[in-house]
Amino acid sequence: MAMDAREIEAMIREALPDAVVTIRDLAGDGDHYAAEVVSSAFTGKTRVQQHQLVYQALRGKMGGDLHALALQTSAPK
Repeated sequence: MAMDAREIEAMIREALPDAVVTIRDLAGDGDHYAAEVVSSAFTGKTRVQQHQLVYQALRGKMGGDLHALALQTSAPK
């Protein structure tokens, strides 16, 4: 079952309340998205750690309901 972009955004914002989240559907199929996430929670963390926080926010949906998510993460400037 495909995920809606609003559902992805809501899950990320729930875990990272200050996050600025931009979601794009890359293929129009509800399975392939790109997300840009900016959050103060990423300050001092490596890119891998930042991505892990986003994947944790998605609570196991990656690889199942959500097939692909191209991530760009950063802390606020």
